[in-house]
Amino acid sequence: MMIKRSLVRRTAAVAAAGAAAVLLAACGSSDDDSSAGHNGHGSTSPSATTSAPAKQGQGQGQHNAADVAFAKGMIPHHRQAVEMADLAPSRAASAEVKALAAEIKKAQDPEIRTLSGWLTSWGEQVPAEGAMDHSAHGLAGMMSKAEMDQLKAASGKAFDTAFMELMIKHHEGAVAMAKTEKAQGSFPEAKTMADAIITSQSAEIARMNALLGRG
Repeated sequence: MMIKRSLVRRTAAVAAAGAAAVLLAACGSSDDDSSAGHNGHGSTSPSATTSAPAKQGQGQGQHNAADVAFAKGMIPHHRQAVEMADLAPSRAASAEVKALAAEIKKAQDPEIRTLSGWLTSWGEQVPAEGAMDHSAHGLAGMMSKAEMDQLKAASGKAFDTAFMELMIKHHEGAVAMAKTEKAQGSFPEAKTMADAIITSQSAEIARMNALLGRG
């Protein structure tokens, strides 16, 4: 009887140990599965939570509709100023007018390229070049086709006077557009360009008025 009882106790102990081992294995498997979910395979992975915010905002520019309007308007405006300046070397009598025209072209050609680059980066269309009636743009200070034709037909002192009178009007329009950009735009570089246009073209307006004897 003692031997039988000993065998029974030993068998029960072995069975209990086996059950404990199975339970521990199950717990270990559960922990592994849970940790896997937190180490890159589950929705709570640190890489998943940190990478999502990094993707947000990519490609978003700090520009608004006023910046787009400024760029789209100033490009054809500058193009016409350059077109007017290109007439001076062969038509102007005054060295001061020729120098002024050269300075206008030197300043505005690079700005056209910069403005075009902004529009492209914003996914906007760059205004096409064309020999259309310039007044059709509806931009402040733009010359009509008739005014451009008259300027092209002039030479000597008559050209100098017409060039400066028309360019003053043209510059005043550009200054007004630039002031609108400064007040309503949000793209820092566009606002900086607008400020430069106001400063430089206001100075050129004063210079041309002086050459015209307007004080």
